[in-house]
Amino acid sequence: MDPEKYVHIGSSLREFVRDQLISFLRENSDVFAWSPIDMPGISSKIIVHKLGIDPRHKPVRQKRRNYSIEKLVAICEEVKKLLDARFVREVQYLDWLANVVIVKKNSMKWRMCIDFTDLNNACPKDSFPLPRIDKFVDSTFGHKLLSFIDAYSGYNQIKMSPEDEEHTLFMTDQETYCYKVMPFGLRNVGATY
Repeated sequence: MDPEKYVHIGSSLREFVRDQLISFLRENSDVFAWSPIDMPGISSKIIVHKLGIDPRHKPVRQKRRNYSIEKLVAICEEVKKLLDARFVREVQYLDWLANVVIVKKNSMKWRMCIDFTDLNNACPKDSFPLPRIDKFVDSTFGHKLLSFIDAYSGYNQIKMSPEDEEHTLFMTDQETYCYKVMPFGLRNVGATY
């Protein structure tokens, strides 16, 4: 197999089960998404993320922040990845506008987030984000194996409602962009996911 395409499996599995699992994964490696471009996404006929902005809230355009050269390079790289994966698009006209927040991870790489504070304040909070979680947990009873398959960029497989895309605007030094898919940081995305 391609050395860039690998998965982790539990080290406590019995040898027979481990061998079967490895064989299964190798035979079906073509069905896994190894990069964002491999993901077809979930049909918008099934689900989209809607913001539900309270109309009494006026749009907020955050004041532009300044970044060091090192952070600007990291932002450009991340935006290029988002554009290549078709997760964002450029936007000319804007109502809501948020800043990029860039922080260093433990791996010493940069993580780019968007400051959706003002937008989240305009959206009502879902009081019951996971109404059937007990049912999901109970359904695992009696099974010998439990898989925690990482849903690669799972949030990004769910599209934003077209009328809410332009509310997810964020600015960089080059352009302004909005998300076409559900990003981290928005209120109630966990419940949608």
